[in-house]
Amino acid sequence: MPVHRHTAPPDAVHHPIFARYWDRLSAVADERGGVAELRSELLSGLSGRVIEIGAGNGRNFPHYPETVSEVVAIEPERHLRRLAARAGLRAAVPVDVVPGVAEALPVKSEAFDAAVTCLVLCSVRDVQRALAELMRVLKPGGELRFLEHSRADGRVMATTQRVLDRTVWPLLFGGCHSAREVRAELAVAGFEPAEYRRLRVPDRGVPTPTSLCLLGTVRRPELPGTAPDRIH
Repeated sequence: MPVHRHTAPPDAVHHPIFARYWDRLSAVADERGGVAELRSELLSGLSGRVIEIGAGNGRNFPHYPETVSEVVAIEPERHLRRLAARAGLRAAVPVDVVPGVAEALPVKSEAFDAAVTCLVLCSVRDVQRALAELMRVLKPGGELRFLEHSRADGRVMATTQRVLDRTVWPLLFGGCHSAREVRAELAVAGFEPAEYRRLRVPDRGVPTPTSLCLLGTVRRPELPGTAPDRIH
């Protein structure tokens, strides 16, 4: 299979202040916000070769089951990539941390049994291009596991998300857009729906623009051109 040639510079994403903030925030979210349990649920049952985009500081790595033969972890931000590389050394499965961006993955086509996105599609610059890349690198029938922010149901919070996304939120939080509609994006990209559930993170306290999340699975169609069902 050909290697995708349109690669990006290793440091195409540079958020040094946010990267250090995220390293602390993600630890608190795992320990006090229940995110560690969600990571385990997200990765449960995976096997074979897995690609994870936007691996951040490697908080997912301890949760990969031993049935996974290799994790190729793509992380564009230099500081987070260093932290991920250290976390990979402590993982129970082989982890290879690689520089790159979601829109131009530096790996071969149809090389992975599964893909993982965890709180990252909110911050990629081109969601459809990133999903097209994931479709390319997955084997036919391969799973995409996702845990992502989602647009709120209520009018007040949804309006708040849209206003923040157009102003300060991406600047303060490493490019995050809280109101992206993940299910619709996955359907447009051609993934077949499998299952998902809505959840609030954390499940108690005052909600924030990023509280509503979706955890689920979609698949690359087995046959080229197979039309996916709508995700309801």
